[in-house]
Amino acid sequence: MENFKNYIVWAIRILVAGMFFLSAYAKIYHEPSMYYNITMFEVKQLHPMGFSPTLAALFSRALIGVEFALGFMLLMPFNLKRIVFPATILLLSVFSIQLVYEIITVGNKGNCGCFGALLPMTPLQALIKNLVAIGILGFAMWKYGEELSKKDNIKLLTAVKLACIALMFLIVPMKKAKAIEPIQPKNTDNTEQVDDKDTTQIVNQVTVKDTSKKVETPIVEENLGPKAKKSGYAKFFPKIDEGKKILCFFAPSCPHCMETAKELTAMKKADKNFPEVQIIFMDEAPEEIPAFFKFAESEYPHVVMDIIQFWSTLGNNKDVPGVLYLWNGNVRKFYQGINDEKFVKADLKKQLKETK
Repeated sequence: MENFKNYIVWAIRILVAGMFFLSAYAKIYHEPSMYYNITMFEVKQLHPMGFSPTLAALFSRALIGVEFALGFMLLMPFNLKRIVFPATILLLSVFSIQLVYEIITVGNKGNCGCFGALLPMTPLQALIKNLVAIGILGFAMWKYGEELSKKDNIKLLTAVKLACIALMFLIVPMKKAKAIEPIQPKNTDNTEQVDDKDTTQIVNQVTVKDTSKKVETPIVEENLGPKAKKSGYAKFFPKIDEGKKILCFFAPSCPHCMETAKELTAMKKADKNFPEVQIIFMDEAPEEIPAFFKFAESEYPHVVMDIIQFWSTLGNNKDVPGVLYLWNGNVRKFYQGINDEKFVKADLKKQLKETK
């Protein structure tokens, strides 16, 4: 009977410890990089909750460190009933309250971020998972309390917790945003340079006959489009609010972004009046940018932006690939992600044909 109790207690400890190890690892797993994944957790989960970028960076690393620490502590024989199990239940309860709030305010949609992008879960699925874990931990404390309170070593538990938190700051250090400088494409055989003057501002050329001179004289009807306004992107590309422009938000290693860029190149080659294309790249794999342009079959003016600033500029509730059609600084269309609002070439053609 004593052995049976030990087996049950160990099964519960291993199960919950494994859940915390997976949760911590999923937030930093290395594809494409640990910094990218922990930043995505901050942007998608912490920033919407009101965390500032600096506080989110501090909190995310401390939280992941605590998750790793609880995983180790659950497998150690010290203070299980008095400290480790209650601390685990408390953390799961805080997570559960946040999930209930998210379900009420936003709905049961999207990835809750508990296991990052490694194992997407809806808020309701994550809530059920937490409640089950709380239930089995509470059952173990009630039924097998004596087995959980045999050894005491608070100093070692504290050392494990602090070591895990410190290790997170060492392996995923906080970064300072880099200065943003636009990069103009080089003159290459496969690169079509775009004149700074927007050729799409003058359209609708009407030809009439001058009967006195017996020659045809073109009369230019200038279509000024909507009233000019500031889009907020001129700090990256100074002339972006002049006429029609395409501003893209891409990740260099994103295959959907690469395909979208290639489609835009095809449209540009087919239409000499196609708006100038400019790109804001996420700084997640900048070494891939030359390969990106090679696949797209053209090179475009671009900037490389820190991941957090990239998502703040694109919008935390949006996704890549992002394609923004601007006319005199006015947002005419914003394509984003790969679902309902994804980029559609035919729709952009339709948008470009509109005269006001």
